[in-house]
Amino acid sequence: MSHKLYDDGKHKCVAFTDLVTGEGIQANQFLIVHQGEGMLLDPGGNLTYKDLLAGMAEYFLPAHLDYVFASHEDPDIVASANGWLLITDAKILIAQEWVRFLPHFCSRGATEGRLIAIPPEGMWVELGGAPLALIPAHYLHAVGNFQVYDPQSKILFSGDVGANLVSGAEAAQAIDSPAAFAEHRGRAGMEGFHRRYMGGNKACRLWAEMIRSLDVEWIVPQHGASFRGKDTVAAFLDWFVALDCGLDLLNPQDYRIPLQK
Repeated sequence: MSHKLYDDGKHKCVAFTDLVTGEGIQANQFLIVHQGEGMLLDPGGNLTYKDLLAGMAEYFLPAHLDYVFASHEDPDIVASANGWLLITDAKILIAQEWVRFLPHFCSRGATEGRLIAIPPEGMWVELGGAPLALIPAHYLHAVGNFQVYDPQSKILFSGDVGANLVSGAEAAQAIDSPAAFAEHRGRAGMEGFHRRYMGGNKACRLWAEMIRSLDVEWIVPQHGASFRGKDTVAAFLDWFVALDCGLDLLNPQDYRIPLQK
C-alpha cells in the first residue's frame, strides 16, 4: 500500500501510489513524518480517504497530524478536507486564493480557525522541528499553486508538474536516468498533459530557474512515476523550460460556437 521514499530513522517521506480504483484519475498521496509529527500532502477525496487513514496509522496517530497541505483546490487534491478536520486537530495549508473555496468541501463551521493561507511568495513551516519550504508554482496549473520542498530528503513534491498517466503500480517506480525520462515522457501522456494543463512557457521558465537554485535529488509528482537523480532532474528541467503550453498554444479555433446538431 505504501513505500518509503526516505527514512533516516527520525525523518520519513512516504508515498501511496495505489489507493485510487475505479473511474477516478490515478493520484499519489504523501506523508512527511518528523519525530512522530506528520504532514499529509494532497490527500485526495473519498476514493482515498479510508485507505489513507489506515495506512497513515503505520507511521503516526491522527492526533499527531499537524498539517494537511493542498497544492491547489482540485477534488483529487483535497476533497477529503472535511474528514481530516473532523478527526484531527490539523491545520490545512492552501493558497490564499483558495481559502474561501475550501469550505465548500466541508461541514458548516469546520474550517473556522483551521486554514492557513499561503501567501503568493510562499512560506516555510516547521514539522516537529524540521523546516519545509512551500514554494510557488503559480499557473502550473492553478492560479494559486504551491509545492513542498523538503531539504532533508532533497525531495520536491511537485504536484501536477511532472504528472504522467500510468497505473498505480507503475507510479511506484522511479524514472532514474535521462534516457529513461525521454522514453517515459514519450509514452506516458506527459507531453499532452503538460501542454494542456500548464499555463504558459513563461511560468515554466520562471519555475525551472527557481528549482535549479535548490538542491533537488528527486521530483515526485502527484500523478504517475517520479524522477530520481540529479541527472534525471536536470533532464526534466531542460524539457520543461522549453515547453510551449497553455496560452502559448491558444488560437481562434478554440473560441468558436459549436455547431448545433
